[in-house]
Amino acid sequence: MTVEMEIEAGIESVSANKVFDGWHKQYTHHSVVLNCSMRFAIYLPPQAKEGVSVPVMYWLSGLSCTDENFMQKAGALRVAAQLGIAIVAPDTSPRGDGVADDPAQSYDLGLGASFYVNATQEPWNKHYQMYDYIVSELPAVIETHFPVTSQRVISGHSMGGHGAMVVALRNPERYTSVTAFSPICNPINCPWGIKAFNAYLGGDVDQWRRYDACELIAASDQTVPMLVEQGADDNFLHEQLNPQALVAAAKNANYPLTYNRVDGYDHSYYFISSFIEQHLLFHARHLGVVDPLPAN
Repeated sequence: MTVEMEIEAGIESVSANKVFDGWHKQYTHHSVVLNCSMRFAIYLPPQAKEGVSVPVMYWLSGLSCTDENFMQKAGALRVAAQLGIAIVAPDTSPRGDGVADDPAQSYDLGLGASFYVNATQEPWNKHYQMYDYIVSELPAVIETHFPVTSQRVISGHSMGGHGAMVVALRNPERYTSVTAFSPICNPINCPWGIKAFNAYLGGDVDQWRRYDACELIAASDQTVPMLVEQGADDNFLHEQLNPQALVAAAKNANYPLTYNRVDGYDHSYYFISSFIEQHLLFHARHLGVVDPLPAN
């Protein structure tokens, strides 16, 4: 059986494009934990081939995004190809017939807005188990079907930055490092988080704290190196993101956080594309990957 045939087993190919001598591919598969079909994208750098496995960066996108936004807009694939790091970008929520959505069809609840939690409240709990999907099911699929190692790092943007930090903080043994762009740092104290957590988790604030990076840092007894990039001109900075709470929590806990606030940048993929190389290099150094690129 060829490597390609092994990759195809159990997952269905959607698209494939050669880029920087590697391959960007999209697949669908049936998710047991989400009870629906899910699509994900993977970039396999040229180093990934039969007999050679590479580490993986998981990328979690923000509100209203899909697997496509980061892969098409972030400009990450050239650097990933040079470093020999695969990138996996899942969708941001369950989708399909019967999957609950916000009746008001707002962008910050329901489809595209999972907040990467395990929902406990009806009707969300039937499908919205994204925390388990990201931590357990998706890596099992990737590590079964693709030439990758069990070395994992994780990154994300906005809602996905929140998700990446929470996943790494709750599973420090599974992730070598974590980075985030414009993350929702303290969701139990911002409008986006309060709305989503009320819907998905109900009124038990103790459950909310399990998905709040500031609360998790304060209670942590293990650490994962963390890099956070924040644009000073982000229009969500003060009402929704609250990075000052994350910085304070890390300082109080002596947590290894590198926080960069950069003037002039907003919440967009223009911002992400400006600094994604530094984030991939941060991960590469913690993975022990030989660094062929100059440090910035």
